[in-house]
Amino acid sequence: MRARRVMRRRSVARVAVGTAVVAGTAGAVHHHQNQKYAQQDAAAQQGYDEAYQQGAADAQAQQQEYAPPPPAEPAPGTDLNSQLQQLAQLHNAGVLTDEEFTTAKQKLLAS
Repeated sequence: MRARRVMRRRSVARVAVGTAVVAGTAGAVHHHQNQKYAQQDAAAQQGYDEAYQQGAADAQAQQQEYAPPPPAEPAPGTDLNSQLQQLAQLHNAGVLTDEEFTTAKQKLLAS
C-alpha cells in the first residue's frame, strides 16, 4: 500500500512539474511573440512616419516651385494714365485676359 501512495505522489508531482514546464514555456513563447510583434509594429510605424515626412517635404517644395510671383509694384512717380495704357497694351497683346484686365483696372482706379 505504501508503495502505491509513493507512486501516486510521484505521478502527481510529475504531472504538476510537467504542467508547470508547459505553462512556463507557453508564457515565454507568448512574451517573445509580443516583443517580436511590437518591434515589427514600431518598424512599420517608423516607415509610415518617414514616408509622411517625405511626402510633406515634397508637397512643400512643389508648392514653392509653383507659387505665383508676387504682383509687380507700379514704379513710383508713374501716373494713372500711363499705368492704364500699359494694362491696355498687355490686354491687347493677349497677356492679360478680359477678367484680369478688368480686375487690374479696378485696382488702379480704386487706389
